[in-house]
Amino acid sequence: MNFKYQKVGRNLKSKAAAIALAVASGGMVSGLVAASFISAPANAAGVLQDVRTAIQLRLPKTPITSLTCKGFGGLCEVVSEKTLFYIDERARYLFVGRLYDMESRADLTAAKLLELNPQLLVAGAAGANSSGPTAARQPANKRASKVPVADLMPSGAIHWGSKSGPKLIVFSDFNCSYCKRLTAELKKARMRVEERPISIFGEKSRKLAEAVICSRDPAKALHQAYSGETPKKQKSCNTSGLDANEAFARSHGFSGTPVMVRASDGAVLEGYHGAAEIRAFLGSNAKGAK
Repeated sequence: MNFKYQKVGRNLKSKAAAIALAVASGGMVSGLVAASFISAPANAAGVLQDVRTAIQLRLPKTPITSLTCKGFGGLCEVVSEKTLFYIDERARYLFVGRLYDMESRADLTAAKLLELNPQLLVAGAAGANSSGPTAARQPANKRASKVPVADLMPSGAIHWGSKSGPKLIVFSDFNCSYCKRLTAELKKARMRVEERPISIFGEKSRKLAEAVICSRDPAKALHQAYSGETPKKQKSCNTSGLDANEAFARSHGFSGTPVMVRASDGAVLEGYHGAAEIRAFLGSNAKGAK
């Protein structure tokens, strides 16, 4: 081995040692050590190796299927088999949730999850009916601006909110933080909500949706689920309505949550919105809401 390669080897070993010290140490020492190796000039491959090493030290039992740090505003996207999360280059802060590109208005998380598992809404859901509609087993279509609400099965809905308010259909996932935030805005807007769970985040979301829709009081269970509780599920329950929700969502291109649908004409509004925006979407039907 010549001097050049010996030097490279020593540099990599010293970086690994610095990362180990940053991970093992706390407080100011950790921050200073981590900053010293992250701020040092390095090519893209070198940065990725540093991040990978730091993740492996912090999360030794987490396999890293893929890692990229380009295009996420200083974050790195980490795929661990079918799990997706984001981490900073020091591997100190880990983020699990939906990442949006505000300029392109793209849901980067949804796009990646569908890339990892094109059948996510059905095949990734526990208890999904493999003999269900063919459209549900195909990759998501282009999102529709209007959908036929008459095609929705009554058994897939959870009703809550103002009994006298304008009706709004909401496709949601109980593991979606924006869906949780949306419930507060729907209450403010005095909506009569018909909530339809879909399993954007796979099996764990499907199991939670089944527990909610199969509980004695689904409306109460819905808010328990958003609060982090797992509602008590009845032993026997027909979950075909959830399969139908997922088939409907996929056939109309709903790749993320929340998605709001105007019950009067099937118009679609994607993403989280405040009470005022929701009332404006509902138009004259929501003028009485405050």
